[in-house]
Amino acid sequence: MFYLLIRDILMAETPEKTYINTTVSSELVRSLKVLAAQTDVRMNQLLEEAIQDLLQKYEKKTKE
Repeated sequence: MFYLLIRDILMAETPEKTYINTTVSSELVRSLKVLAAQTDVRMNQLLEEAIQDLLQKYEKKTKE
């Protein structure tokens, strides 16, 4: 219950963001956590960067 309240408050402060839920391999999550700790960057920020890079990659392929 407490988690839901905090999540709702945080989401209300950032209306431009959308909550998503998915599954990812355990090894990938472990590697992401290590990278986040090493770079002092939140996992969410790393995921957003990875998604943006992936979208740019496929955008370039569709333009060729």
